[in-house]
Amino acid sequence: NGDIFVAEGHSSAPGSTARIVKFDKTGKLLMSWGKFGKGEGEFDQPHALAIDSQDRLFVGDRGNNRILIYTQDGKLLDTWYQFSRASGIFIDKDDTMYVADSESGSIDPSRKAWLRGIRIGSARTGVVTMLIPDPDVDSRNTSPAEGVAVDSRGIIYGAEVGPRALKRYEKP
Repeated sequence: NGDIFVAEGHSSAPGSTARIVKFDKTGKLLMSWGKFGKGEGEFDQPHALAIDSQDRLFVGDRGNNRILIYTQDGKLLDTWYQFSRASGIFIDKDDTMYVADSESGSIDPSRKAWLRGIRIGSARTGVVTMLIPDPDVDSRNTSPAEGVAVDSRGIIYGAEVGPRALKRYEKP
């Protein structure tokens, strides 16, 4: 229907702004929800948004290492941790979900056991089926994709902030 969602907040400092804002297609503010924090209804660096075939809104709550799934009216439906630290999310027409994790492993000490890269799975079931690993697993900088998109042929594109690069991947 043309509604626009904005993830606002890019800091983990206490008291930071962290919310989702919804506008109609003319730019009129319809609603907002969330605040900075770790609990339900709270965000720490809401960094990515995507909508699936059921019109659910997926929020990459990067600082909290989770994806929150909402109705478009802000009702929390589910919380997923299996896609790791989401910096970017893309959901295709078949509800295949691609999640870019650019900060686990050598960047975030609390996430040492997690490999950075692009996780691929189902927006319907939440099952992760594949990982495209970061080509530079020992980097101390953000190196793999922070943004992710997929074209109609299934070619995956990862936007890399640290290296200032765009990588192209084909699913096997």
